Amino acid sequence: MTRILIVEDEPRLRQDLGDFLELRGFEVTRAGTARDMRSALADDPVPAVILLDVGLPDGNGFDLAAEIRQSHDCGIIMLTAFGDSADRVRGFDSGADIYLVKHSTLREIEAALRSLLRRTGNLPTTEGSDKGRWVLDTANWALIAPDGQALKLTATEFAFLNLLCHRQGEACAREDLVTALARPHGHFDNRHLDAVVSRLRRKIGRATGLPSAIKVVYGVGYTFTASVVVE
Repeated sequence: MTRILIVEDEPRLRQDLGDFLELRGFEVTRAGTARDMRSALADDPVPAVILLDVGLPDGNGFDLAAEIRQSHDCGIIMLTAFGDSADRVRGFDSGADIYLVKHSTLREIEAALRSLLRRTGNLPTTEGSDKGRWVLDTANWALIAPDGQALKLTATEFAFLNLLCHRQGEACAREDLVTALARPHGHFDNRHLDAVVSRLRRKIGRATGLPSAIKVVYGVGYTFTASVVVE
């Protein structure tokens, strides 16, 4: 598998992005600091691409990109909260191949990653895009795991997954989810939505032993990151 190194100091973002890329068929190594990054780079094999956060607690991503370029032949995608022109220019000047702001969706990050791998000739001919395919059974209100295990869903869980799975990896806004899950004359808000998601993720994990493909898209809502068929 193609190895990707994620260097990101936000634990939740680091975990979600890593889980997503693993579900998409990549081998992922995670680092939360510049020190951890250097340690990971000392191991073989060198990653094909580094997803590099600009603002680390013990290092500046611009300086680190230049450092990486001096000793390693790998792609660099910068992830940052800073999106103005001067920062983008600085990112490219320091050695970044692609510069993305952090509110990019997981699918956008994956698309940029695969585009860079194609340009560098490191994208495998068999990408494994069908690996880990799930099925949402709309007739029986069930979620079927890649190994065939079927998980029965409540009406609320099915309504939630039905929206996410029909988006095919795109983010579903919190407002749309709250509206879809609210019962007539009942109160349902973001707190109730998060509780539903938390219970469902635990339920899927216990029943299948697989990492949940339901991920947070910061500032937007939720997405289902694995390959899924709606039947």
